[in-house]
Amino acid sequence: MSTELTAPPPEHCPGTQSEQAGKSASCAGCPNQQICATAPKGPDPDVEQLADRMSAIKHKILVLSGKGGVGKSTFSSQLSFALAHYGAEVGLLDIDICGPSIPKMLSLEGEQIHSSNFGWSPVYVNDNLGVVSVGFMLGSTSDAVIWRGPRKNGLIKQFLKDVYWGSAGLDFLVIDTPPGTSDEHLSITQFLKAAEQFNNSQQNISSASASSMSAVIVTTPQDVALIDVRKEINFCKKIGLNIIGVVENMSAFVCPKCHVATEIFSGANGAEAMAKEMSVPFLGSIPLDPQIAWACDKGKSYVEHFPDSKATKEFLKVFKKIATTLQA
Repeated sequence: MSTELTAPPPEHCPGTQSEQAGKSASCAGCPNQQICATAPKGPDPDVEQLADRMSAIKHKILVLSGKGGVGKSTFSSQLSFALAHYGAEVGLLDIDICGPSIPKMLSLEGEQIHSSNFGWSPVYVNDNLGVVSVGFMLGSTSDAVIWRGPRKNGLIKQFLKDVYWGSAGLDFLVIDTPPGTSDEHLSITQFLKAAEQFNNSQQNISSASASSMSAVIVTTPQDVALIDVRKEINFCKKIGLNIIGVVENMSAFVCPKCHVATEIFSGANGAEAMAKEMSVPFLGSIPLDPQIAWACDKGKSYVEHFPDSKATKEFLKVFKKIATTLQA
């Protein structure tokens, strides 16, 4: 019998690995009831391998947003370029299984993941910036990934436990996520938490100690994006994921000739007001610049190619706040 769930767990689910799974009163009427009642229970057999891999990574940064199209992949790629430029060992993990943009944004299209005795090898942009994406496993950039949740979750786990990031480990693992608060988000946070808890137990570290896993929330200024981003912030709070802060992307268009800023979207300063309302830090606003799109299409670091631009100054302010917060 398959142990894959046929529907998302309901709100009052006792937990699919719980001894009460499929048996409690809240399971009545759930499409997964029979599967949960008969599935094997107990600790994840892969947790030790997950924990071993994750112990070599100092900081895991999840780039999140409840809304699509706000620039998460743009931000993830440019953050990774910048951290690597300043000497950090950086990994960029793309878990947007159905829409992997990262290979394009780092000029790695057509590359493949290879295996060695140590595990899966990332594709390297340079010596201290490695990338992993399902995009490296597709025959063509036009291939559609038509997978249900369990298969996506299995690949995310495999990325975490099988990728070998090098003998030195990583200072930062930037994790680019799809929009929403669904399978991929639950899986990545659950796997990372399980690994962290295992490592803490092995070292007799209190579970109340600071986590190595944090989130940056990306949004655009208009209300239609902020509505969904509020849900993402509440998701983080509900699962206990530390929020480094909120970034407002595409905040205004700055004319490259006259340098006058024009608000393209409604809701100027909307992200800052929302962050204050929800008691999370506001990291800054990144203006619209056509050269950012050029940099992403060409797989280049915008900050390095346009060091004097207004957007570069804002990017660097945000990146510095992230690094300072994590290294405090």
